[in-house]
Amino acid sequence: MVDPEDFRQTFRQGKRVGNPLIVVHCRTDEESDSRLVGFVVPKREIQRATGRNRVKRQFRHLMRSRIDDLPRGARVVIRVSGEALGKSSEELGRTLDGTLERAWARWERR
Repeated sequence: MVDPEDFRQTFRQGKRVGNPLIVVHCRTDEESDSRLVGFVVPKREIQRATGRNRVKRQFRHLMRSRIDDLPRGARVVIRVSGEALGKSSEELGRTLDGTLERAWARWERR
């Protein structure tokens, strides 16, 4: 996801679920079959660019294997906290799986 409007709509219209490491915002776009994922790593959470980029790379890699499990037209924004820096990919993956599952369950109940 690169379009700022996609981020805005996902933040405004989507459902939000979080934990100490990440906050997931999700929604679906019924007019599209593509699945889009975006990442937000605030500078105030992780000051150094190398740390922000490392965390984004970890989550991008984790989402690569999970993207096909998302519903058609899915729009997901993952906001990462500073506590994610230095965590193992396995721990981040477990956190991501649980949070995504809760977010989509909440979206479907809307």
